[in-house]
Amino acid sequence: MKKKKQLLFYAIVCLITICAYACKQTQEKRAEIIPGIVWNDTDGNPINAHGGGIMFHDGTYYWYGEYKGDSTYRLDWVTTWECWRADAGGVACYSSKDLVNWKFEGVVLPSTPEDSTSDLHPSQVIERPKVIYNDKTKKFVMWMHIESPDYEKAHAGVATGDSPTGIFTYLGSFKPNGEDSRDQTIFKDDDGKAYHIYSSEWNKTLYIGLLNDEYTQHTGKFTRNFIDRSREAPAVFKHEGKYYLVSSGCTGWDPNVAECAVADSMMGEWKVIGNPCIGKDADSTYFAQSTFVLPVTEKKGAYIAMFDRWNKTNLIDSRYVWLPLTFKDGKPVIEWKESWSLD
Repeated sequence: MKKKKQLLFYAIVCLITICAYACKQTQEKRAEIIPGIVWNDTDGNPINAHGGGIMFHDGTYYWYGEYKGDSTYRLDWVTTWECWRADAGGVACYSSKDLVNWKFEGVVLPSTPEDSTSDLHPSQVIERPKVIYNDKTKKFVMWMHIESPDYEKAHAGVATGDSPTGIFTYLGSFKPNGEDSRDQTIFKDDDGKAYHIYSSEWNKTLYIGLLNDEYTQHTGKFTRNFIDRSREAPAVFKHEGKYYLVSSGCTGWDPNVAECAVADSMMGEWKVIGNPCIGKDADSTYFAQSTFVLPVTEKKGAYIAMFDRWNKTNLIDSRYVWLPLTFKDGKPVIEWKESWSLD
């Protein structure tokens, strides 16, 4: 009996030690970016921020993304494509100083389950949120793709906040310049002007519209780009005075070949320069889709290309694929890496 008690004691001690080690591993800071695995926040929970973008403000990076529900289902009555979706949980925010370890700041634009008529009801669609700061109004402005469950609403939604991690106030949705707005991003230029870039005309054409001084509406000035080329998932960045736009084709949740274009101005003529991805699986964009290109503030000329690897039958388990974007012979290059660091 005494021996059994000793064995039980040792078993309990071992279990406690293993649990403590696992907890320590969860809390330890990561040093590398490993694309495609489950990324946990600093509390040890999987990061839930899909189709997102990152804003740098006062020394901190803020990552905003779709906060997806944990059940995925397919709308069988939508026959034009595989309409897999998860309940909309709003827009989540995570913060980081090093772009590797992320603290969950909460859902900064919550869904509204009590109001079935709201754009933010869980039955609706909230996608690709992006946030920029307005230096004049001192407001943080969020743009997003607002949809009906069958993806025929095609609206742009706008919200504003007084802090990067506070609750944003939803201002409503609309069709910018009277046209559809689906996959989208926003871009703030060095001169303070901001632009809304969005797939329109049933995804056949990509629009670029100049925003007003408050960044909450369009001015009516816009261009139509890549007409009948069916580009979506736009991600825009600026390098040495030129503007670059990475996008994907339109194949629903399934991956395809990425494409990059360059222009001398946001509303100028865009020239296609080919697939920026190289190496193994480049023709499928590493089984992922573009969402954002982040300039690394502390490292001039360094960029992170952000992609989502969608898991259409379990959308909350879609993974994040971040890779360094460099320049070779004057063109952006993205190459797969099993792991990498900002150093």
